[in-house]
Amino acid sequence: MVSSIDGGTAVEGRSGGLSTPADAELLQALRATADVVLVGASTVRSESYGPPKKPGLKIGVVTTTGEGLDFDGPLFSSGAGFLVMPSDGPERPVNTLRCGTGSVDLARATRRLGASFIHVEGGPKLNGALLHAGLVDEVNLTISPHLVGGNAARLIDGASAVLQRMRLSHVLEDDGWLFCRYLRLD
Repeated sequence: MVSSIDGGTAVEGRSGGLSTPADAELLQALRATADVVLVGASTVRSESYGPPKKPGLKIGVVTTTGEGLDFDGPLFSSGAGFLVMPSDGPERPVNTLRCGTGSVDLARATRRLGASFIHVEGGPKLNGALLHAGLVDEVNLTISPHLVGGNAARLIDGASAVLQRMRLSHVLEDDGWLFCRYLRLD
């Protein structure tokens, strides 16, 4: 994820205004080591997701309904995209992993994916749901040297109050951008 100094994750609805080429390279490096990527449907829509550069990498789009997703667009038509939905969600014309009723059971979904490294790319609501479920083991955060104010979404949205201690494992700096890796302390 990328955020401004004040915690905003988007400028005019997109994260690109906070990013830098080095941040994009880091994202690609993380994707290159991932077994699967998970991302929320709102992020897929706002960021116009396409297929990943890594051959064979799958991107699971977490959604309750699948509404507003372009199933004819590059992400899904490439075969890289699939949905992660509750069992009572509507039928959609793409591969779907169904876990939970009424909402996605993320703990069950991550177990069923059978991946050793699931790279999560947000957005804030998915991050909040993962935190609420106790599934956040690592956070790779780029801190952009900007303030955005307004009502930009923050890094985590919708989680109940929790105090989960993380340990700073790595930090790099490039022209004011900080690239931080935090690991969970149990």
